[in-house]
Amino acid sequence: MPTVYEVMKRAADTGEAIQHMKGGYDVVPANIMLARAEQELFQTGREHQLKEAVSAVAGNYDFVVIDTPPSLGVLTVNAFTCAPDILIPTTAGIFVTAGISQLNETAGSVQRYCNSGVKIRGILFTRFNPRVNISRQIRELTEQLSEYISAPVCQTYIRAGVVVEEARADKGRSK
Repeated sequence: MPTVYEVMKRAADTGEAIQHMKGGYDVVPANIMLARAEQELFQTGREHQLKEAVSAVAGNYDFVVIDTPPSLGVLTVNAFTCAPDILIPTTAGIFVTAGISQLNETAGSVQRYCNSGVKIRGILFTRFNPRVNISRQIRELTEQLSEYISAPVCQTYIRAGVVVEEARADKGRSK
């Protein structure tokens, strides 16, 4: 079954890679091969490859969600070139503001050269614990940065899953 890697390399059509899931949504999966795309996509127009692939099927969907790696390479630039809106999911870690600033710069470059309509619409905290002092402090710093980049911090957040972290810790001890 083709993945987004084959679609971006133009070895498969987007329609061939779509997998229909229970619940009424479709996905185009990725695998470890997508990491190679960073080195392999070097031809002129590479920033537009995902946009071309998505445009072939976009009319069939109300929304297309593109999940990107936490880096600012060619895959993220492809996503920004394709999308009208960016939602930044982030944890309340110490380097959050630096990462968001770099992402904002990348979005600005994409606006200038590839997609004038792309805009950062918001910042969403994940694995957030409002009872932890550092989380609240990072959120305050992020809210200040959000004013500068004109992208609000979402009032809703995804809570930290203590059970998940405990399970990871238990798994790590059993090795």
